[in-house]
Parts: sequence; structure tokens; C-alpha cells
Amino acid sequence: MTDSPITFRAPADVNTAQHEVESLVEVAAQWRLIWWKFRKHRLAMVGGIITILIYLVAIFAEFLAPFTTDAYAAKYTYAPPQALHFFQQTADGFHFQPYVNGYKVEIDYNAGRRTFEVDPTVEYPVGLFVHGAAYKLLGVIDTDVHLIGPIDKSHPMYLFGADHLGRDMFSRAIYGTRISVTIGLVGVALSLVLGILLGGVSGYFGGWIDNAIQRLIEFLQAIPSIPLWMALAAAIPKDVSPLTVYFFITVILSVIGWTGLARVVRGKFYTLKTEDFVKAARLDGCSSLRIIFRHMVPSFLSHIIAVVTLAIPGMILAETALSFLGIGLREPIVSWGVLLQEAQNIRAISTAPWLLWPGIAVVITVLSLNFLGDGLRDAADPYS
Repeated sequence: MTDSPITFRAPADVNTAQHEVESLVEVAAQWRLIWWKFRKHRLAMVGGIITILIYLVAIFAEFLAPFTTDAYAAKYTYAPPQALHFFQQTADGFHFQPYVNGYKVEIDYNAGRRTFEVDPTVEYPVGLFVHGAAYKLLGVIDTDVHLIGPIDKSHPMYLFGADHLGRDMFSRAIYGTRISVTIGLVGVALSLVLGILLGGVSGYFGGWIDNAIQRLIEFLQAIPSIPLWMALAAAIPKDVSPLTVYFFITVILSVIGWTGLARVVRGKFYTLKTEDFVKAARLDGCSSLRIIFRHMVPSFLSHIIAVVTLAIPGMILAETALSFLGIGLREPIVSWGVLLQEAQNIRAISTAPWLLWPGIAVVITVLSLNFLGDGLRDAADPYS
């Protein structure tokens, strides 16, 4: 038996490998450096994956939801959640067959309501890629295939329980994802335009323009948020369409949300406008707007992305708070805040605690976006 040779790396080889790594870092592009640093942040990676999954749920809501938002069954009002089982026991052993258990229904004559208990002796088969209500996938493809649903449409399937009308909370929470997370994106996009434009003009020109914009920002920041939201939301007519209400709410959130980003952009522009590349662009005859958007903004674009990522959770929480208070979105629009309106009284929570599922979705989304934003903010300066 011969011993396997043991090879030792000479110090010169170690120094060479280290030199190669340093050379790679020196010539790497800024986005590559950001990615290398970002992937070391484990919570940010987890938050990024969860955030991607949440937005995929928003995109494919019709496919993922077993039922539509208005599908109801009055005999299953406040029905408790049913556990989804994947393997069914038969005489031949266990076989892959998803199913949910049925209900035992009793009438509580003293309280005047039905009480439900899950019946383990009754099994309702559940199928994957089943046919149901028709919809347009991605707004283009006509189909009626849903990821999951009861094989027999007369059987109940309430994975997250039912509300006061017997509507499926699981399906409504999935549809609510689309409104709640996209209103954050749209609101932040509008805030981004206002923040970069007004903050950039303020920091680039200075003087009386800077003073006017800064006093406007201070005035908006001095107003308490909730009274301002209530005043703006109360101005929305009650008879307008749901789409118009959605547009007004995004505008309301954007009017308030641009001030913080404008302050950050102003500070950056104050330090950048004396740099050589800005002076060179000015000497080349570039217009002020071209210098701002073509030369100065890209120089700290990674920082803007981090700020925007951290601003989205604030927009989601603001929409949820407005809708929860009844001054934001309202039925028939389905958002997490609208769904949480049913959990405003102790009686509803004590009899149907599953009405708080949308609140858990808000917490998970906000935490994921905050972790993602923290990672992007740390990685935005890859040379640190």
C-alpha cells in the first residue's frame, strides 16, 4: 500500500492566486461587484427569492387561485380552514391523491349561527390543473385551467377558511396580492420620477430654486401622514369606478412618498456637480436635463435602487392602512387591506381568526422587501 502524495502549494502560488483575484476585482464592472457582495448577504438572498415568488403569485393570480373573488357558498359562511393532504390511504396502501376533509355542520340556536368541524371520515378529492372559471392568462390567453381545485365543483375547499359570505379566503388573498404589491410598484415609480426630477433640479441649480423645493418638502413632511391620507382619500367621489379609485390611491401615496428620495438625490447632486465628468459634460454643451439624467443619475443608480426597494414596503403598508380604515380601496377591489376590514371587530376574530391571513401576507412581504433592500443598500457600495 503506497501513501498518496501530499502536495503543498508554494507561497508564490498562493500570492499568484490572490493577485489574480485582486486583478479580477479591479477590472470587474460595478454591477458584477454589487452582485458578488449582495450574494454574501444571506437574508437579502432569502428576501429576494421570496419577493420574486410573491410577484409571480401576483402575475399568475388567476391560474393559482382555485376560485374567483366573487364565488361564494352561503352554507359555508365562516367555515374553518381545511388541511390539504397529498396521500390517500386505500386497501393497497398509500397513493398520491390530494384531498381535503369535509365538514360536520351543527346549528347553534343560542348564537343563531352554524358551527363547523372538520370531519376526518369524509374525503373530497382535489386535483391539479383542473378546469374551473374561465380567465385570460397574462391578459391574453383564454383558458380555464387552475393549478388546484376540487374535482367535484359541489365539494367545498377552503384552504384558508371562508369569510362571512362563504368566499374562499385563499383565492381572495392570492388576488389581493396583485393589488397590494403592484400599488407599491406604481406608487414608488411615480415617487421616483418626482424625487429624481425635483431633487436633481434642487441640488443641481441651488439658489432660490433649491430653497423653494426644500420648503415644499418640509411643508409636506410636517403634515401628519394619516390626517393627510384621510383628507385626500375623502376627496375621492364615492361613485367612481374601482380602477379610478386605484389610480387616485397611487397618486395619493406618490404625493407623500417622493420627499424622502428627493432629499437623498439633492445631497448626491450637491457632491457630484463639482466632479470633473459633470464639468466636461457642461463644457461639451449638454443641456441641464441631459447632464442630470444621462450623467449624474447613473453614477449612483445602485443607491437609488436600494432606496426604492426600501420604499416599496412603506407604500404597501400605507395602502393596507388606508383600506383597513375604509378610506382607501374598497369592494369589489380585492387587496390585503380590503380583506383585513372584516377583522376589525373582536367577534369576527374570535369566531374566524383565519381572517387575519392577509395580515400575515403583509408581514412576510414587508420583511422580504426590507431584507432585500438592506442587502442592496450594503452592496450598493461594493468598494467598501
